[in-house]
Amino acid sequence: MSIRVMLADDQTLVRQGICSLLELSQKIEVVGQVSDGSEVVEGIRECRPDVLLLDIRMPKMNGIEALRALRAADLMVPCIILTTFDDHQLVLEGLQAGARGYLLKDVSLESLVNAIEAVHGGNMLVQPAVTERILRGLTTMAQESADTGAVEALSRKELEVLRMLAGGYSNKEISIAIFKSEGTVKNQVSSILAKLGVRDRTQAVLRAINQGLL
Repeated sequence: MSIRVMLADDQTLVRQGICSLLELSQKIEVVGQVSDGSEVVEGIRECRPDVLLLDIRMPKMNGIEALRALRAADLMVPCIILTTFDDHQLVLEGLQAGARGYLLKDVSLESLVNAIEAVHGGNMLVQPAVTERILRGLTTMAQESADTGAVEALSRKELEVLRMLAGGYSNKEISIAIFKSEGTVKNQVSSILAKLGVRDRTQAVLRAINQGLL
């Protein structure tokens, strides 16, 4: 069954180009397009996509505001932020608002499809090309964050799992790497989230970097 995707981008050529790319894949079905963040909530209600591709810079309502609106309406779906090298601060805010990852707009079809499959499968997405800029921005954000308190100490094995979470590995991939069952890995991930005081993997990685654990 194809993964249903909705795209939000105010640049018509970019939007059409990405949709044309996705139409080449039998794994993806584009079920909706909107041109501004203010149309995202209604678009999600109408199209019911599995994954949202979201431009971060739009004129009326940007991607961050759209994510917050989706959360307020209890309509969150796995979301990938579409970004440029100049957007690192906004990408950080997007991850904190609930996005599962980010991609450059000039991404290849293979990378785009792989990214959509990854977030649809419950994983977070960290693209190496922009990781350095994103992590550099964390220094400033950490100083501004109200949630910078100490965290409960992680075990050596939990730190190992945390590093693989930061690399975007799935529970199955982690279980193979550390020779443990998926159930054991799932329990370790739950323990990591609890000790870091966060709700999901993306926030765990951000918090761990803020705390100097990665």
